[in-house]
Amino acid sequence: MGRDEQRIKELEQIANELRIAVVKSVYNAGSGHLGGSLSATDIMTALYFDKMRVNPEEPNWDDRDRFVLSKGHAGPILYATLAKRGFFPMEELSTLRKLGSRLSGHPACFKTPGVDMTSGSLGHGLSVGLGMRLAGRVRGKDYRVFVLLGDGELQEGQVWEAAMAAAHFKVHNLVAIVDYNRVQLDGTVDEIMEVAPLADKWRSFGWQVLTMDGHDMGDIIATLDEAIAQSQEGPVVIIADTVKGKGVSFMEGESAWHGRYPTEDEYKQALAELGEQGGADV
Repeated sequence: MGRDEQRIKELEQIANELRIAVVKSVYNAGSGHLGGSLSATDIMTALYFDKMRVNPEEPNWDDRDRFVLSKGHAGPILYATLAKRGFFPMEELSTLRKLGSRLSGHPACFKTPGVDMTSGSLGHGLSVGLGMRLAGRVRGKDYRVFVLLGDGELQEGQVWEAAMAAAHFKVHNLVAIVDYNRVQLDGTVDEIMEVAPLADKWRSFGWQVLTMDGHDMGDIIATLDEAIAQSQEGPVVIIADTVKGKGVSFMEGESAWHGRYPTEDEYKQALAELGEQGGADV
């Protein structure tokens, strides 16, 4: 096995560990968003364990890359990723949504180490990410800003105002990623308000567009490399083909799993499918 193949295997293992952590934390909390957390897991793994310049010992390091979880309801995967990366103990994941916890239902930058933007109200993330990158330009900083958007979130007008502004100001080192799982809270995206054709729309707003399989780690790594390189010329968006609830058969593609937690039997089945040894202990 070559070095690249070994690295891909390592990242895939980390992604599986993060999926298990997400399922455990949401079950323990008795609430939370599993579907959109699991669809974004492989992307988050690649960003935080292979691409982004961050320092867990100095969360507010001035030259760090910034990450904006615009789809803030997917907080469980951000928390699991930050914990695994060393920003705070993995054991703290069991406090998700508990009174007094640093891990609130939606991420809060004033509360949780490693969180760069307080999010939850959809449609704002790209505007904030754009502001971060413009601030970097003014200050002579070359940090990169990555913004993860939900596909249903693209129904918000402010997303496209930010997209138009980013292209107009030729903002570099800005990469948006669309978690295109095609399912939102109340059903499929095409039923509620179709956002396709996504690539054509982003290009018409002046963005460079890439596509990838959001669950193929090799493709994710290669596409992120290409996006980072192309972002030197202007904003880049990656449309990631993903599956809501990826990794747990009965959750995949089901809008019901946008924001519900599993029963005990469902919890045990989910862990078994993810290969967790030790059963349902939280």
